[in-house]
Amino acid sequence: MMDIRVIDEPAAASVALDPVRSRLLAELREPASAAALAERVGSPRQKVNYHLRKLESHGLVHMAGEKQWGGLTERRLVATASAYVVSPSALGPVAADPERQMDRLSASYLIALAARATREVGDLVGRAHKAGQRLATLSVDTVIRFRSSQERAAFSSELTEAINQLVAKYHDESAPDGRSHRLVLMAHPLPQPRVPKEGGNDACARE
Repeated sequence: MMDIRVIDEPAAASVALDPVRSRLLAELREPASAAALAERVGSPRQKVNYHLRKLESHGLVHMAGEKQWGGLTERRLVATASAYVVSPSALGPVAADPERQMDRLSASYLIALAARATREVGDLVGRAHKAGQRLATLSVDTVIRFRSSQERAAFSSELTEAINQLVAKYHDESAPDGRSHRLVLMAHPLPQPRVPKEGGNDACARE
């Protein structure tokens, strides 16, 4: 079972996004039969079987074994991954693409970069999984609280300079056995917890 599978086919994405099927995928992190799932989700077995066939036809679940109950054979299914992400490529020509002309300092550009990373890494990790290999990647995730917008700007300037120096040191366009890697740095404000607003509506809490 993969940790995360990136869904890049529109039909498979549509199947996985159905609320009932999404619930079944979550339940199938461990192998289970249609009868057991029907009891868990409170739905008729025939309906559960219908949804399972849809999931199986798009490779989102597969058979984990069979069990004999009297004269009946019970199939046990399991999800192909612990979690799923829909690739922007499933949206076809309307998918976000940082190559399109846009403000490189905008939030839209950051979203487009994240979408491209999902698309590219999703494709690579899928190939690596089929080949029985691991994909070499690097991820850095941290939180920094700036005292002021001026210090945030200074940090951005210093970080850019440091990255440029490292790239100049290690980049070799002519290396015969080298392989190009994409390096993307992102920074965005952390989402604030939502607090109930009088009247029943929610509002984002502000510092």
